[in-house]
Amino acid sequence: MRITHIELKNWLNFRKVAVELSESTYLIGPNAAGKSNFLDVFRFLRTVASPSGGGLAKAVAERGGLKKLRCLQARKDTEVRIKVSVVSGSGESQETWDYLLGFKSEGTGRQRPVVTEERVVLNRRRVLKRPDAQDKADKERLTQTHLEQVSANVRFRLLAEFFAATTYLHLVPQLLKFSDRIGGNRLEEDPFGQGFLEGLACTRANTRNARLKKIQRALEKAVPQFQELRFVRDETTGLPHLEARYTHWRPHGAWHREDQLSDGTLRLIALLWSLLAGDSMLLLEEPELSLNEAIVAQIPLLIDRIKRQVKYRRQVLITTHSEALLGNPLDGPSILLVTPTDDGSELCGPDEQELAMMADGLLPSEVLLPKARPEGAEQLGLST
Repeated sequence: MRITHIELKNWLNFRKVAVELSESTYLIGPNAAGKSNFLDVFRFLRTVASPSGGGLAKAVAERGGLKKLRCLQARKDTEVRIKVSVVSGSGESQETWDYLLGFKSEGTGRQRPVVTEERVVLNRRRVLKRPDAQDKADKERLTQTHLEQVSANVRFRLLAEFFAATTYLHLVPQLLKFSDRIGGNRLEEDPFGQGFLEGLACTRANTRNARLKKIQRALEKAVPQFQELRFVRDETTGLPHLEARYTHWRPHGAWHREDQLSDGTLRLIALLWSLLAGDSMLLLEEPELSLNEAIVAQIPLLIDRIKRQVKYRRQVLITTHSEALLGNPLDGPSILLVTPTDDGSELCGPDEQELAMMADGLLPSEVLLPKARPEGAEQLGLST
């Protein structure tokens, strides 16, 4: 399954947005324009649909409440609205789902978020429309979506499971290296990779070893003197570890655990594993961090090759500032530019002229990335 279209109203930076999404979509723009906030809408839907204690109330509370979630430019219309189109299957068996969720503050008492509209359409046939007669008779029902209720989402549970399976990864190597000193405090969704090793440990041994072999072959080309990668458990504590071995003057060089690996190596391992490890939507924040530009330049090709190797091609959304990553002849519509304005951030793909320039051989880094640079950045060094 993958999302082909999304519309947002009053969502964080975005007062009104409607864009198409590709199988691999790259978001560019200046700092604080809203790239991460755009990715966050998919994390929001994941929390709403989560079968393990999620829901609308929790998703809103995690973002500081509706006042912080709602776009600042939403002066009169205070409703937040999310609409996504999702395709599943292929060929004659392909199906198209549309899910719409609108919500706002109840306006009195505890100021809880309440559903103003929830709609599900499958192949243009209505599956769900709320508020319905029961909602009108009992307004308390509108504090929950049907998406989050197992008893209510029977006819569109496939959609709920798809949203709930979304993966977000922005691995912070230090959290992995020094987990024993940092302690057990961890965000529930583990967006920064503290539980990355536990995730490996929970994977079936045959599957884990096959994936690590593929990652090892990639690291042999990307990391100087890299020789071997393996998963082990500490004999004393039973804790999971990654170990790597490099070519050495001794016939059998020493094994290095994750706390001895470079930040770039750990981030590359996590990136490769996440591409191999599922078929849900994958959200990547600036995968170029800590990596050599020569490696960064290969990330789009790497993503496409891995997609061809696995059974299910997962959709990937990527935020980036990297000239090296965008120095590839990418499909023009797969790149979205986030631009801040006085009326909220705008999100759009290349125009006809820019598409023509890229069709003539210019690269996205030459055509589109200059538009993502903040105005006056060249004066930054003179302003202090």
